[in-house]
Amino acid sequence: MDLIADRLQKKFGAITAVADVSFTAEPGKILGLLGPNGAGKSTTISMLAGLTTPDSGSVRIDGVMLGTGADPTKRRLGLVTQEIALLEELPARMNLEFFGGLYGLSGPQLGARIAAVLELTSLSDRARDPPSTFSGGMRRRLNIACALLHEPQILLLDEPTVGVDPQSRNAIFETIEALAGQGRTVVYTTHYMEEVERLCDRIVIVDHGRVLADNTLEALLAGAPVGNRLTLKYDGAPDAAALAEIRSLPGVIQVDLVGTEVSVSANDLGTAAPRVLERLAARGFSCQELTSRRANLEDVFLALTGRTLRDT
Repeated sequence: MDLIADRLQKKFGAITAVADVSFTAEPGKILGLLGPNGAGKSTTISMLAGLTTPDSGSVRIDGVMLGTGADPTKRRLGLVTQEIALLEELPARMNLEFFGGLYGLSGPQLGARIAAVLELTSLSDRARDPPSTFSGGMRRRLNIACALLHEPQILLLDEPTVGVDPQSRNAIFETIEALAGQGRTVVYTTHYMEEVERLCDRIVIVDHGRVLADNTLEALLAGAPVGNRLTLKYDGAPDAAALAEIRSLPGVIQVDLVGTEVSVSANDLGTAAPRVLERLAARGFSCQELTSRRANLEDVFLALTGRTLRDT
């Protein structure tokens, strides 16, 4: 089912946490909500879950407006918060029984759901052990299992891999990909670009509570102002006429000269590189060294915001 955020706004006193956020998350897809700490991601998730009331704007699930309080529409949602919410000294199974009871599950139905989420999160063999004996990654996975007990169609994950080891992170990724494969709608917030590049079908970049971009990774990279970069070193610096000719080539975005090093930004390195080399060689400039670098998500973010993702 679709989850639509429409012009969400939220202030806390004089601080504007979310200024204007709109996007649509679709069934069977993972939408990445990407931004630095303090960008408004967690406040947005809180509004999507119905825990925080927007000052303006709305949240709709399959066309139904999400209300406040005990709105039955919320049963379609599963929320995994940044803070782990577990009963540390009770066995994992008893944690799941407790949270299942909160969702109104009991008896054989609850037992079946516990078995299913333990298997999905690869924790079946630790069902009798308390979370206090778990690694950070295992506790995160149990936290996710608790949110899946009532079979939500929409899953909201707020930075679920904070503080976990690479192996556990990969296990969490596999769980999320499996859920999307089952047709669930997933909204995944993070400030780690590599997570978004691996997981997400669509990326919404936010900063200062506003949406800066909303598209697929491929489209964001294709539209990156920095493009892909080709660096060529010469014995002698190419002259102004040679550089002007390079700038006029199709697909070339920008050409810079630093000493005897020519830096070329282009939409397609495979097409631009041979053309640049050919033109400069025709003018008598022989390339001594060539390196290339394709645009990545960090390049896109820097072009949009002018600062790294991990700034606060």
